[in-house]
Amino acid sequence: MLPAPFDLPFMQRALLEALMLAVLGGVLGTWIVLRRLAFFTHGAGTAAFPGVVVAGPWGVAPQLAALAAALLYASGVERIARSRRVAQDAATGLVLVGALALGVVLASDVYESGAGVDRLLFGSLIGLSDADLWLTGAALAVVLALDAALGRSWLAGGFDPVAARSLGVRSAGADLVLLGAVAVAVVVAIDAVGALLVTAVLVMPAATVRLVAPSVRALRAGATALAAAEGVVGLYVAERLNVGPGPALAVLGGAVFAAVAGVSAVRRRRPA
Repeated sequence: MLPAPFDLPFMQRALLEALMLAVLGGVLGTWIVLRRLAFFTHGAGTAAFPGVVVAGPWGVAPQLAALAAALLYASGVERIARSRRVAQDAATGLVLVGALALGVVLASDVYESGAGVDRLLFGSLIGLSDADLWLTGAALAVVLALDAALGRSWLAGGFDPVAARSLGVRSAGADLVLLGAVAVAVVVAIDAVGALLVTAVLVMPAATVRLVAPSVRALRAGATALAAAEGVVGLYVAERLNVGPGPALAVLGGAVFAAVAGVSAVRRRRPA
């Protein structure tokens, strides 16, 4: 029997979702941080927002519409970046602003969305269904399989793409798969924390641990553990203070990152 408030069924579903997202944040978040895809990840969540808005009126599953929008965004940004006409961060920023504006307009004036704009933007971790949990579990299984198969290519392509090609590591296709995996993770995180706060679970823990982690393996393990701890504490605080779990997780993650960054900066300034 779990202690209060996790003895309630909806809190147990929220806890299980938070723990699965913690593993996603540890495994995939490591690559997001190492490959400098944090802004892209935030953009993917925002790009999926219009898809979720129109899903209900079109009679389409929200996750399917969000996934289609996120994958379209991922492939578009990857193609633009490879053309070298527009920098990836610039392309991401343009799509991010446009998608957010389009989603808000559609939700307020054009479509009768099945969920409020605030829930689409900030999620509802305590309002998840069993189907949401199964979807997150499936996404986690896919990401773990891709990580096992393509982790070497992702690592080599991130640190030295030229040397990777000379060694026969085909990073172009692997990079596209990585962007697709990020898009899938973003979609399953939207229901929990919303389109604007996916980085709170997929990026922030890994970014925090990277400040102190001595290796990729330590980064992955530490990010998973930190994301799980923040998920449990964030849910507890949200329930006790009657605030949204998504914003609570974001504030907690930001506070932990600031604390670790501050301590790391002080240690670097100390004479050896």
